[in-house]
Amino acid sequence: MLQVIILAAGKGTRMKSKTAKILHKICDKPMIEYVIEESLRLTPEVDVVLNFQYEKTSEIVKNYPVNIIKQDLENFPGTGGAVKEVPIRGDKVLVLNGDMPLIEADELKKFLDIDADIVMSVMKLENPDGYGRVVIENGNVKKIVEQKDASPEELKIKYVNAGVYLFSKDVMKKYLPLLSNQNAQKEYYLTDIIEMAVKDGLKVAAIEVNEENFKGVNSKKDLAHAEEIMCRRIKNRWMQAGVIMHLPETIYIDAYSSFEGECEIGNGCVIKKSVIIESEIRPLSVIEEAVIKNSGVGPMARIRPKSELVDTHIGNFVEVKASKLKGVKAGHLSYLGDSEIDEGTNIGAGTITCNYDGKAKYKTKIGKNVFVGSDTQLIAPVVIEDDVMIAAGSTVNKDVPKGSLAISRAPLKIVKNFYYKFFGKK
Repeated sequence: MLQVIILAAGKGTRMKSKTAKILHKICDKPMIEYVIEESLRLTPEVDVVLNFQYEKTSEIVKNYPVNIIKQDLENFPGTGGAVKEVPIRGDKVLVLNGDMPLIEADELKKFLDIDADIVMSVMKLENPDGYGRVVIENGNVKKIVEQKDASPEELKIKYVNAGVYLFSKDVMKKYLPLLSNQNAQKEYYLTDIIEMAVKDGLKVAAIEVNEENFKGVNSKKDLAHAEEIMCRRIKNRWMQAGVIMHLPETIYIDAYSSFEGECEIGNGCVIKKSVIIESEIRPLSVIEEAVIKNSGVGPMARIRPKSELVDTHIGNFVEVKASKLKGVKAGHLSYLGDSEIDEGTNIGAGTITCNYDGKAKYKTKIGKNVFVGSDTQLIAPVVIEDDVMIAAGSTVNKDVPKGSLAISRAPLKIVKNFYYKFFGKK
């Protein structure tokens, strides 16, 4: 049986943030969630070690079927201290880091194919400056040397520790109790197990891993780079599933959005926590927490949370919020908030639902086959029944019955020759 231990207790001071490092988001999802999800693809036996901002981090982690352990940093600091507090149940124990959101289960499976007491991940870097070096002979690790302690020959080594380990149960049972914090940092180091195992003649195999997948996030710059990679993966997956994307490098799609059927996404679009079904999202549109089905949106439109569009056309500079639209046309320059609009209805340019009175928000309901003229204000709460025409420039502040014309305009006053009087010329 495989057991996975995810180390996620640290503060992440290099992030320079009040937010715990593992809660920083990549494509709208906290990075720790990626690590947990990939671990659960390997085994149901997953332990997550937390400490910093424990209440907040555990709230996220407890959404998954994993064991949560709070590290005693006062008595058992360090990576070795974290693992010391985890009950060892697996025949093999894979130790991961919570700040490696790009790691993938398929690559982790390769660790399991190697017959060794310990399997240690290494990366080959063209510029390993700042990293400890890993001395490898015939595929086995001989020692790990910190840069400050390395000889001139060892400094030429390009292999560095990637921070992921697979231990046999026997190794964990034997060496975990032997870990000591008698060092400058007064911490327990997991790498000390490697050193003890090598001295005792155990087989410590090195596995070279993909630098991109094992990239740790330690700064805001790392966070941005990791999001760039993750966003590319997400878009590639959806394009392979049949989604058309124009200039995909300009498109942002988060980890929660999904697509069904043949969809088309224009350049510069942002799509978050949305379901897009057989629809076209035209350039520079923003879709947030919405369902779009068999519809066209944009260009330059914004669909905000709790909106559902079915068989609907939304044009440029139209904003929709918390509304259900079915079979509606809103070509340009309108705001439709907290509304329900039925099929066959046309919304003219400049129309707004006035849904907020400064204290509360109210609904606007519009029936079928309603023609709303340009520059109309609909003062909610209001109901516009089927087969209604609303004249351009109207302010509608009461319900309109079926089949009616609603018109609200001040009489047009014309003062002849005013232009000439005003400018003093004819």
